[in-house]
Amino acid sequence: MALRYLHTMVRVLDLEASMAFYKLLGLEETRRIENEQGRFTLVFLAPPGQPECPVELTWNWDGDDGLPSDSRHFGHLAYEVDDIYATCTHLEANGVTINRPPRDGRMAFVRSPDNVSIELLQKGEALAPAEPWASRDNIGHW
Repeated sequence: MALRYLHTMVRVLDLEASMAFYKLLGLEETRRIENEQGRFTLVFLAPPGQPECPVELTWNWDGDDGLPSDSRHFGHLAYEVDDIYATCTHLEANGVTINRPPRDGRMAFVRSPDNVSIELLQKGEALAPAEPWASRDNIGHW
């Protein structure tokens, strides 16, 4: 049996806010589907040069009444970054809370506007512990 990864779907409440968040991470829109009959929009975003690894943002035009408000049952999305400290500094400067700071120079967690947990992992070996990250506590849950 052959198996091929297609995408990860995340239901969003505010398409523009969610797209802005994922673009801060460095993802780029690769395609978009507007479905008038179903009254939804699908936006696929992927890291540059990796169109085969998309996240699909699903926005229902009439809202999502009745759906769970916390996406913890989902787990998380994970992305490798070239410099975990620079990435977290960039995200924080743009209003993103670093829920699990990269104290170890290896791993951090943030959350999207829709409460989706995003794991950031340092490419290659962990960076040496450095301030302001090394002494930061966790904020909320991740």
